Amino acid sequence: MRPFCSVPLFLLILFTQINSSAQDIPGATTFHIHSSHTSFPDTGRAKGHIYENKLYTAKEHYTDSTVLIIAPQNLDAKKTVDLVFWFHGWGNNVDSAAARYELTKQFIASKRNAVLVLAETARNAPDSYGGKLENMGVFKGLVADVTEALKLKKIIPQNCTTGHVLLGGHSGAYRVMARIIKNGQMPIDETMLFDALYGETNIFVDWIKADTRHRFINLYTDHGGTFDESKAMSKLLDDDDILNLQVEEKALVPAQLRGHPIIFIHSLKAHNDIVSPDNFRLMLENEPFLKKL
Repeated sequence: MRPFCSVPLFLLILFTQINSSAQDIPGATTFHIHSSHTSFPDTGRAKGHIYENKLYTAKEHYTDSTVLIIAPQNLDAKKTVDLVFWFHGWGNNVDSAAARYELTKQFIASKRNAVLVLAETARNAPDSYGGKLENMGVFKGLVADVTEALKLKKIIPQNCTTGHVLLGGHSGAYRVMARIIKNGQMPIDETMLFDALYGETNIFVDWIKADTRHRFINLYTDHGGTFDESKAMSKLLDDDDILNLQVEEKALVPAQLRGHPIIFIHSLKAHNDIVSPDNFRLMLENEPFLKKL
């Protein structure tokens, strides 16, 4: 995989206009940048990727370095800014995922004093490979690019630094999220998996063990392919005497989210229905790291 290199910031960050009306949410400031610290391009997909005998070319699927940034218009970040990074699953891109799962709408409705960031991975492809973001320190560079872009837009002051960092993602996002936890060289406070625990379980377990303040929220379904791995991870935690709550989504109440740092939530929803219309908002509203606006 190609190592990232140092490039002048004005070459890294190019602001573009948003063409999708799906992102036109009242109360949100929404814009794109380009960053060399996203997943692609990367030598690991220089020749594209074959899945089920179909070639997904590098040109169409592995060259996009877009980052979508959503900030509340009343963001109050004077000394630090908290960041929530969302990673999409297979067959999506940052804009389609934000629209399909109503991420911008849910984020703004949660009234959190934070910024939502969607960094492009494999664009419209069936692929969980995280490209450069799997490499040591690349995520740290992405965080720096995002904070600098917020400063250039005068959304945060020049002396503002990074506060809490949370990760969320759906489906195939599990791999890049795990590698960021392991290699990103940034402290991660919370991980939210939406029917996404297909593997990398030991990384998540080690991260939970590393700090009792870490929060891990895992929503899983019967038919999304995550049921067995979710049960296996819960057992690993049980074996190590690490308390974790198992609850049915239909019985879940906000107090459980606030009172338990490690939760496995079993949902009867379909795989692509587990994020919206309210679950992302619900998780954000009931965690301890993000202040309310």
